[in-house]
Amino acid sequence: MEQLVSNLLIYGDLPQNSILMQLASVFKDFHSNDYDKTDLTTRIYKQIKRILELGTDYAFDKNLWHNYLTYLLIMQENPFSLTCEKVGSKDGSVNHFAKSDFGVYKKLFEYDFSEIEDALEIDCFSCITDYKAIEKPELMYNHNVSEKVRGLSEKLEKAKDENEFFDTVTNFYKEIGVGAFGLNKAFRLNEGNDGKILFSSINNMDSVVLDDLVGYEIQKKKLVENTKAFVEGKKANNVLLFGDSGTGKSTSIKAIVNEFYGDGLRMIEIYKYQFRLLSGLISQIKNRNYKFIIYMDDLSFEEDESDYKFLKAVIEGGVETRPDNILIYATSNRRHLIRETWRDRNDVEQNADIHHSDTMEEKLSLANRFGVTIGYYKPSRQEYYNIVKKLAIRNKIDMKEEELFREADRWEMNHGGISGRVAQQFINHLLGL
Repeated sequence: MEQLVSNLLIYGDLPQNSILMQLASVFKDFHSNDYDKTDLTTRIYKQIKRILELGTDYAFDKNLWHNYLTYLLIMQENPFSLTCEKVGSKDGSVNHFAKSDFGVYKKLFEYDFSEIEDALEIDCFSCITDYKAIEKPELMYNHNVSEKVRGLSEKLEKAKDENEFFDTVTNFYKEIGVGAFGLNKAFRLNEGNDGKILFSSINNMDSVVLDDLVGYEIQKKKLVENTKAFVEGKKANNVLLFGDSGTGKSTSIKAIVNEFYGDGLRMIEIYKYQFRLLSGLISQIKNRNYKFIIYMDDLSFEEDESDYKFLKAVIEGGVETRPDNILIYATSNRRHLIRETWRDRNDVEQNADIHHSDTMEEKLSLANRFGVTIGYYKPSRQEYYNIVKKLAIRNKIDMKEEELFREADRWEMNHGGISGRVAQQFINHLLGL
């Protein structure tokens, strides 16, 4: 194994503490015939444990060794894989090196562990290559990642040679992508100790779809039209969803990401205190073969906050043009995002009912950077009943309509008033009885 791993060129830049590199070190010592049996067994078990932990996180099954190697291939962001993601595999000298590496991976797929198992009297490799995972709810792992890794792993098992291996992997890069962006729908932003921007995948993102949001058909239509144009490479606008709390603003954006994930849409959630990282974030994702929504939830500013000026320049108005693969979607309870006071109107002049207040213009200009603004308002009493009724039918709640509405009224009076969120909470209450 150590000789195979040493022959990797494009895919050989692995951390020394990675499972593959640690196992290669184990086999190097084993083949030297100068080793301590107990020490070698302990080192192997540590790496087997790491493979099992990875398998648990992503519900790998059948052959964990193949799943692990496939996961490595998917996650490796190198010039070759990133080029394949963007334009596919083109004829070029680099393909010679890539096929050589894939030939190594094919041999790793077929590696015979019986020699070291017999010598050390262990059977752990046999167990992980013929593995039956314990069934568990999908919410306990990232179903999306699991499905893609296992699917590619099964295809690579059937590859006849390195050429077929090459075609299978590069097709995956082009169709799905490379690294965490290829496997996951949504991310949060973190800052490393060295100031480098890091992305943390959101593994338990709500699987909501737009049909789950009862009502708001006009609002959903506007959001879908803008997003559809975006993923198709047409001109699209930044979007501001504003209005009352509990009306489905955040749910709509999550549903949009779920709906257009297959078209290459990804979401990165960013918080107000991270706005200073926006420029760095954009520079890291502008050349990737995905469409990114930078998502800002519950966006608003107090009058003494000035971060909105930086955000305004990043959205539109700075020296650098916003890349075509990035849009900003924000939700807010405020139509104009920034708190407005009567003091802002002290310098207002009236001339044919037109305001000339510099302070007000400054505060309103941020909201104007969003080309599409969509209002989400509290439903009427009848609309509230319609939402409750549809949710009750969807959840197979058997209750007379009159009683259902009466209980819904009682619930909303003690839980924040009429809204779609309160309706859903009421249904959850009934389901828990």
